[in-house]
Amino acid sequence: MKIMVTGADGYIGSGVVRQLLNEGHHVIAMGLAPCGITDANLTEYVGDIFDFDFAKLDGLPDALLHLAWRNGFSHNDISHLEDLPKHYLFIKAALAAGMKRVAVMGTMHEVGYHEGAVDEFTPCHPTTPYGVAKNALRELTEELCRQHGAVIQWLRGFYLVSNDGRGNSIFSKLVAAEREGKKKFPFTTGKTKYDFLPYEAFCRQVAAVVSQDAVTGIINICSGTPVALGMYIEQFIKDNGFAIKLAYGEYPDRPYDSPAIWGDNTKIQAILASE
Repeated sequence: MKIMVTGADGYIGSGVVRQLLNEGHHVIAMGLAPCGITDANLTEYVGDIFDFDFAKLDGLPDALLHLAWRNGFSHNDISHLEDLPKHYLFIKAALAAGMKRVAVMGTMHEVGYHEGAVDEFTPCHPTTPYGVAKNALRELTEELCRQHGAVIQWLRGFYLVSNDGRGNSIFSKLVAAEREGKKKFPFTTGKTKYDFLPYEAFCRQVAAVVSQDAVTGIINICSGTPVALGMYIEQFIKDNGFAIKLAYGEYPDRPYDSPAIWGDNTKIQAILASE
């Protein structure tokens, strides 16, 4: 397949591009910088995607995978709301140019406060600018795809885990603290349960979704299993041979986080099983 990937130079994007190339797809990678990959099946467009002219393409790709988003780890940053119209207009332009399948990276923060498993029918009541903007883009994209007779795949991501220090998640901060030789890591109570997915598995699931068109709509990128944050990070520290210790209770739990939230993995498991 030929797949256009925005945000290809980003934390998730570079891994997904590599996964798609390894599976034999042709990738049109779009980002503010090169994605750092050399492959005969890779075409790159470096620049602001919001200024991109789809008429430049030598034939439309089979799918658009829209991963581009800034400040994703800063949930209360106002940029999420400021950028929303740009994302909307970009997707609208892609569909107007004739794109027939659009896949967009979403987030479990669209759901807001919720206890239990999240599936495609779970009501969304986001409480942060990040969640509000992503949820609004999902609803707008669903309507645009309906108008253009196109297919939407909304990839609702849960908690991504990596030990390479990239990004701005709690895991990257922990890695940075370990590398700096710090003895303790300020932490919450650690009791909140989340749905964690290692980086490689996350990228594989994203690639698997966009590589097929039989399963559509909202698709959770998740493990399907809730694990207490403290328990997971203690194991993360052990697995990576870190010396740092968690300083429990130095930070309060975030008020907008539920005691336990995880993704229903029925759809993603069906996709993976069909590969």
